[in-house]
Amino acid sequence: MPVNYTTPAPDQLFPVAGVRLGTAEAGIRKANRRDLTVIELAPGSRVAGVFTKNRFCAAPVHVCRAHLKQEGIRALVINTGIANAGTGEPGMEAARQSCAAVAKLMDLGAAQVLPFSTGVILEPLPVERLKTGLPAALSALKADGWHDAAHAIMTTDTVAKAASRKVGAGATASTITGICKGAGMIRPNMATMLGFMATDAAIAQPMLERLVKEAADESFNCITVDGDTSTNDSFVLIATGQGTAKFETIDAPGWAEFKQAVIEVARELAQAIVRDGEGATKYIQIAVEGGRSISECKAAGYAIAHSPLVKTAFFASDPNLGRILAAIGYAWNNDPALADLDDTKVKVWLGETLVAENGGRAISYKEEDGAAAMKPAEIKIRVDLGRGSQTAHVWTCDFSYDYVKINADYRS
Repeated sequence: MPVNYTTPAPDQLFPVAGVRLGTAEAGIRKANRRDLTVIELAPGSRVAGVFTKNRFCAAPVHVCRAHLKQEGIRALVINTGIANAGTGEPGMEAARQSCAAVAKLMDLGAAQVLPFSTGVILEPLPVERLKTGLPAALSALKADGWHDAAHAIMTTDTVAKAASRKVGAGATASTITGICKGAGMIRPNMATMLGFMATDAAIAQPMLERLVKEAADESFNCITVDGDTSTNDSFVLIATGQGTAKFETIDAPGWAEFKQAVIEVARELAQAIVRDGEGATKYIQIAVEGGRSISECKAAGYAIAHSPLVKTAFFASDPNLGRILAAIGYAWNNDPALADLDDTKVKVWLGETLVAENGGRAISYKEEDGAAAMKPAEIKIRVDLGRGSQTAHVWTCDFSYDYVKINADYRS
């Protein structure tokens, strides 16, 4: 079960003018489950995306990157069950066929369609099943299809993940709605496994491309479940231009408020992934301050968040705090700038309790205070590196017995 997270109700996910979503059961890998989604975009919509940096990136990632080089994207096709990664040229052809099949049914060009896949790696995509399921997905297209789509893109997720906001008023009023999926193989090096956000605002293409990267850096690039970067990570931001808000320059009225709302929706989605991490029982917020750069703060945060020893200690509610200090101490492996970190200046808090300072255990620290801080389902760690003014946040979860069980049984 996820840690303090519930999927929003359908009426809490606001339709975005210019977007319709439809789902279907295509039998991509398993029968009797929704595993195919089509998202239709109004003419004139603008789309930007960021993708995995994994060198074994999936075929649909290659195709998406190519299609996004031109304007006029009108549809997205998403399948779950098979990732279409590690599939060579046949996988590329399957991704292209997926786009062509959608394009034919919607009277579009194949390059106006973006394909996305998630699921088992190194297995061929049964593209004929996908094609067979498309008419049902298209007939199901509706403006309030976000809730259904959030469920249809799941793999090992235990809950669907979605978020929505209305921001601004009058000429700057806009709607932002998004969905994502992910529970394991999560240490994005750009975004999440799959994430889709849309707004009815009109946004200049260069601004949209900057915004999707900034939103990813403030959200999906701050999470980890197990330290693994997927082959299929994709995060897409869509601006349909069907609303009243128009943003052509960064000094446009309402832009700052709108940008913050986009980041907040992305952050809510990213944190939902961590709360639903495979087998998770604890949600852990790591704040690192006092760094010379954001990079080294994030490196220290990720060193803590990735450590299996730290994560298993949190599962056991065991204040084995030396594991946190050890992780901070080798964080220079993630950022060489930390090689000259002075451990005597580092301070660590568990919740509100100071646990380490001056290179060792804090004089005021009591074991029972640490044990009490480890019991809740949500835990905060704060680290002060004592060498600068920069800060960063990382969100993660614990490792439980179920993480092993889920991944051992994944293909069965």
